[in-house]
Amino acid sequence: MQFTEAAGPSALDRERVLGRPLDRIDGPLKVSGRAHYSYECHDEVPDAVYGWVVLAGIAKGRITRIDTAEAQRAPGVLLVYTYANVPRMVPKGRANVVSQLSGPEVQQHGQAVAFVVAQTFEQARAAAFMIRIDYERSAGRFDLAAAQASAPKPGDDPSAGSESAADTAVGDFQGAFDTAPVTLDQNYTTPDQHPAMMEPQATTARWDGDRLTIYTSHQMPNWAAGDVAAMLDVPVAQVRVVSAFVGGGFGSKLRTHADAVLSAFAARELRRPVKTALAREQLLNHTTRRAATIQRVRLGATPDGRLTAIGHETWTSNLPGRNYYEGASRQTRLLYAAPNRMTAHRLAALDLPEAAAMRAPATASGQLAFEVALDELAEKLRIDPVQLRILNDSQHDPERGPSRPYSGRKLVECLREGAQRFGWAKRSTVPGRVRDGRWLVGMGVASAIHHHSVRPSSAKLSLDAQGRLLIETSMTDIGTGTYTVLAQIAAEMTGIPMDRIGVRLGDTAFPMGAGSIASIGASSAGASVFDGCQQLCRLLAERAGFDAQKARFERGRIALGRRSHELGELAGAEGLSVLGNVEPGDLHRRYAQAAFGAHFCEVGVDIDTGETRVRRMLGVFAAGRILNMKTARSQAIGGMVFGVGAALTEEAVVDVHHGYFVNHDMAEYLVPVHADIPDIDAIYLQDADDLASPIKSKGIGELGTCGSGAAVANAIYNATGVRVRNYPITLDKLLPGLPMRA
Repeated sequence: MQFTEAAGPSALDRERVLGRPLDRIDGPLKVSGRAHYSYECHDEVPDAVYGWVVLAGIAKGRITRIDTAEAQRAPGVLLVYTYANVPRMVPKGRANVVSQLSGPEVQQHGQAVAFVVAQTFEQARAAAFMIRIDYERSAGRFDLAAAQASAPKPGDDPSAGSESAADTAVGDFQGAFDTAPVTLDQNYTTPDQHPAMMEPQATTARWDGDRLTIYTSHQMPNWAAGDVAAMLDVPVAQVRVVSAFVGGGFGSKLRTHADAVLSAFAARELRRPVKTALAREQLLNHTTRRAATIQRVRLGATPDGRLTAIGHETWTSNLPGRNYYEGASRQTRLLYAAPNRMTAHRLAALDLPEAAAMRAPATASGQLAFEVALDELAEKLRIDPVQLRILNDSQHDPERGPSRPYSGRKLVECLREGAQRFGWAKRSTVPGRVRDGRWLVGMGVASAIHHHSVRPSSAKLSLDAQGRLLIETSMTDIGTGTYTVLAQIAAEMTGIPMDRIGVRLGDTAFPMGAGSIASIGASSAGASVFDGCQQLCRLLAERAGFDAQKARFERGRIALGRRSHELGELAGAEGLSVLGNVEPGDLHRRYAQAAFGAHFCEVGVDIDTGETRVRRMLGVFAAGRILNMKTARSQAIGGMVFGVGAALTEEAVVDVHHGYFVNHDMAEYLVPVHADIPDIDAIYLQDADDLASPIKSKGIGELGTCGSGAAVANAIYNATGVRVRNYPITLDKLLPGLPMRA
């Protein structure tokens, strides 16, 4: 299916199954422990031995001596790899950009420098601590602020289009800003962050002759297969990756880390399966981070609140030679109208762990700054923050003009609905005026935007003689509900009951799915299932001798008039199989495509201690057709919790002298826990978008993260009158400005 025109009417529009808040079909497996994650494939791989990755203890320099003799003699040890004896790696994988045992050079703290395999996990870990490594340190760069002035512009990716350009300019920003009646010029910072997912990176690797199977925790199995095949220098057709269940990823599992590569090498040499999991304390320095940012936001406006100039500049970092950057200014290009605008990015080379995507990459960081800046402007203008956002809405791409309208944009509707439901009219316009005992109470708002796209995806649909339908695709479910929504699409299209539909995911032996990245999974994989169902229904109608356009598919049967047939009967003993697929056309170029929302938050701040408590939150979203209201709401709430963490607690603290993250475990890298989170509400507006995808849906997974942290920050200011522009907003930053208790 080529998606080149607006999606027309289809059986999905009935929404008898689709959109309903159905329970996850994989839920019973997960709560009973029968869902096998990558480290738990005991039945599939019963005789595995255990690996432990040894990480570099310096951030920059070289290994001068590595002594493994004691480790090799330790009980149960089967193999010890270092750069001196590991089989030759071919470092051309898509994601393995950080050196792994490839030589004595150390590029970052936490780089894999040795690997131990033993009969038991405890033996491998104990032997790893017997390895003696001497280093020669080199001077490194670890401080973004110190590198800011000399940070160069990153290279553009021509294949990704103008939206990915590092810098953009429309009109005369500087002239408009200099002459604007009301202006704002502020700097904001966001820290390094870590995805901190529940399941660490883990792999079980097994060879069968010259064919490798790796059970690994990865968001993009086909990427992982290509990465490992490249590193091993074997054809990708000989590598099968299975990621049937993934315990969270948030971007960290877009990369193929040492657990997968080194387990595959060791399993081939030992001719035994090898399983390796990264320890929790290894994750922050070995895996990827969301890079810290320094952001400058400049706004110019007329006294009535019309934006005339928007400028947003971002400084961020990555390892030397890496071109990925936290493009925090990009979302600003699409959000509000202004005739004169400028965005820019600069990328400093720092010797810290690799920077890469983390949930709502760039947009989350950008909105933490920009949506607070807009509130600061609203205060200068003495305009309600909700009204200022509505006043500067744009129904077309603000940079490209009316020639590129939005496929659908209900930001204003989200703001108005949220304001009414949240009781925004009761908000005090003067900060620090509302008290509840010792608590200062305030409300905040922020808009949400997240780009949308459809990517190539395929799925195999097989109908057997008993009328059971099986869906197979390498698309993953990282906790987002993919198993369930794909089954709902098929149930709506074919009339087959949900309990007679099976879904198998996360295996490169299946047709290539879109994978879990950038909130494209459900729309892309769902469109391929939709296409497969259309093909299947046409074949069944032909076999029944019916007009496919007039036939009804209900309760496992096809009917026309008074005649009907069981679908299994029409499939026959051999069954029916089709391959559904979707290929995006140019609609994303002709139309700006994004999902929108509005976040509202109420906080209490203790007047004596500065402790902040989120009291309630509401998110109102417009994100195309909602495929399952329960899983969609869960995604929104999860994203809003992410925003609370970004606003109040999360910071990977850099030791700028030694170049590593000091707080590298869950005791000190603070994510919100149950006691931090109140009853959050999230609702979706009716918003089926026929230009967004063949199934009229948009991405929702990351939308809840975008802007939610800024709503918390704006609520804190409304409560206290203290504006903190350096995240997270910890009590030490609030205390000096809090009013004296009356």
